[in-house]
Amino acid sequence: MNLRNFILVVIGAIAVVVLLQSVYVVQETERAILLRFGAVSRADVPPGLHFKMPIAEEIKKFDGRVLTLDSSPETYYTLEKKPLIVDSFAKWRIVDVLNYYTASSGDETRANRILQERVNEGLRNAISRRDMHEVISGERDQLMAELTADLNRVMKEAVGVEVIDVRVKRIDLPTEVSSSVYERMNSERQIEARQYRAQGQEMALGIRADADRQTVVIEAEAYRDAERLRGDGDARSASIYASAFNKDPEFYEFTRSMSAYAKVFSDKSSMLVLDPNSEFFKYLKSGEG
Repeated sequence: MNLRNFILVVIGAIAVVVLLQSVYVVQETERAILLRFGAVSRADVPPGLHFKMPIAEEIKKFDGRVLTLDSSPETYYTLEKKPLIVDSFAKWRIVDVLNYYTASSGDETRANRILQERVNEGLRNAISRRDMHEVISGERDQLMAELTADLNRVMKEAVGVEVIDVRVKRIDLPTEVSSSVYERMNSERQIEARQYRAQGQEMALGIRADADRQTVVIEAEAYRDAERLRGDGDARSASIYASAFNKDPEFYEFTRSMSAYAKVFSDKSSMLVLDPNSEFFKYLKSGEG
């Protein structure tokens, strides 16, 4: 290779390097800022193909998607000075690239650290104004909404990021507090159980007493109706006997005597000691009977 060709190859290589240093691409998922000799030249470079001056200008790219800050569990105190271990996370993204670069130098870890401090401070202030019930169940949604709005306003001004949402993953009690809370809850449940048992026994006694009363009333009414029917039957029977007797007293007396004879002499082992002239043998002695 002669000198001329070598010079052309070197020039071509330099041209390619200069071209590569002059061209850059910003993706849709990225936010970028252009620096010229370390100073900000263009605050928010839009997505697409762009050109810059080699060596003099530098491009800084940042993740423009929604990012997650997974905070480590922290201990906070409620209005009653009771400790709660809260595990939370936050969703955020860059909205002001210049402010973000100025506050964090484009370091995502530093931005997360700033947001972590703000989240901890916001949770500490919000939880300290509420009791345990409000934090755990009563006003959790309202607490998170207020905290998100406050953090979003502060972080936009301070770091140039938008806080989309702050949520609590888990709320625990410290080990030394969990035992006392469990014992208190257990005693409360035992008191409620005793109250329910007492109410049940009271209702059972009332039901048994009412059932016993109904039993007595039903038996008394049944006995009354039975005696009434028995009396009506006896009266009707007496009336029938009287009517039959009045129609033929002699025949009635005869049939009664025959019935008595049949009952008396049905048992051959029976012995009677009677006067032969007794009225009982009237129809046995009479040939006209």
